[in-house]
Amino acid sequence: MRVLLGALVGAVVGAGTSRALAGILATPVFARSNARGVVLPTAAGLVPALAALAVAAAVAVAGAGGHLDGGVSEADRAALVAVLGFAWLGLIDDLVGSGEDGRGFPAHLRALARGRATTGALKLGGGAALALVVCAPISGAGALRLAADAALVALGANLGNQFDRAPGRTLKVSGLAFAVLVLATGAAPELAGGAVVVGAALALLPGDLDERFMLGDTGANALGAVLGVAAVVALGPTTRLVVLGVVAALNLAGEVVSFSRLIDAVGPLRAADRAGRRP
Repeated sequence: MRVLLGALVGAVVGAGTSRALAGILATPVFARSNARGVVLPTAAGLVPALAALAVAAAVAVAGAGGHLDGGVSEADRAALVAVLGFAWLGLIDDLVGSGEDGRGFPAHLRALARGRATTGALKLGGGAALALVVCAPISGAGALRLAADAALVALGANLGNQFDRAPGRTLKVSGLAFAVLVLATGAAPELAGGAVVVGAALALLPGDLDERFMLGDTGANALGAVLGVAAVVALGPTTRLVVLGVVAALNLAGEVVSFSRLIDAVGPLRAADRAGRRP
């Protein structure tokens, strides 16, 4: 019940936040070209971050006033810190990243070897550090466990970026992944904070598909990280290791092959990917 309510509240607040931010995102500083060369506002991923913050603030006030049992839980707080922190790192890349050093781990490492830190390297290094901070209160005992859970969150964020190559793709994949997690855990109440973020993000799906704005690394980075946090708070240690292996393998695959080509090569995946998108 908490998860469904969180998703519904997130969607409503996300829709309102999207309308409120429309004027800010329309300013020239956010203008970027998409894959088809159309100039659009980027960083619409600010919407789920700000919506989650607003919902958490309301829950905190309600809890302090005795109108809501528990208030903001540790799991909710982890999801909130993750969405805010990873959105901030993605926003830096959206606004000042040029992409001239290329994409992926090797390109950023080559730039670092030349003594130049790219915004992508900042996003990756900052994301690793942030993942450790986020997971410390929720991971359990042991440095190895913390390292594994932090890797799951950080690699989840990077995977979200790798899927963000077509309108609506990251939102669709994130929504499906979260639905699978909800079903697998019997809608564990620890997923409520993540549900708010995912619900708010899915409120952006029509505009993303219609190319009215782009999610940007701001949103893709944050969504992937929150899904990682959701796995950490809702799954057991052994299952988390399996999920980490899958996410790590997908990250490596994304470095050597194009997800877009793979999706286009499989009929059902191609149809789902293109559903609702402009021709």
